Amino acid sequence: MADDEKKAPSKEEAEDVGGLDDGEDEKLKLISSEQTPFEIDRKVAMQSELIKTMWEGDKEETEIPLPNVKATILKKVNEYMEHHHNNEAREIEKPLKSANMREVVSEWDAEFVEVDQETLFELILAANYMDIQPLLDLTCAKVASMIKGKTPEEIRKTFNIVNDFTPEEEEAVRAENKWAEES
Repeated sequence: MADDEKKAPSKEEAEDVGGLDDGEDEKLKLISSEQTPFEIDRKVAMQSELIKTMWEGDKEETEIPLPNVKATILKKVNEYMEHHHNNEAREIEKPLKSANMREVVSEWDAEFVEVDQETLFELILAANYMDIQPLLDLTCAKVASMIKGKTPEEIRKTFNIVNDFTPEEEEAVRAENKWAEES
């Protein structure tokens, strides 16, 4: 072989070198509670601290079971992670400056959380379980926006909460928390 010819590296040597594109096309399969598989780029899935920890524990494993997340919710979570992979979610100001989510977050994020209450609460549980802090912040901000500026009676009606306080107990709670009504 001439000096100017270079031998192609073996597969092992190529894997050892690594680099910026290392694992670029690597896919993970996220498995929902119903055993529905969802294929996603590993780099996108790393937004979840749970998935990141599981994958770092066994880098050969490409299937990640998520027994606490339904398929419909996992699909939405994956949609969120795909969108925010190269488009980081901006931090949400606390307390919320408005009950209108479009004034608080991006248009895409506001649209993303325009879902029924059951889906919203399942997204909160999934974001918490999968440890995706920006998604947890977004979904909790949506709930906060649904409460903002409402009376306790309106909040009970919105979330179908039964008032099990006696009038005396309710008055005592209001007196203890008078400061909260003043702000």
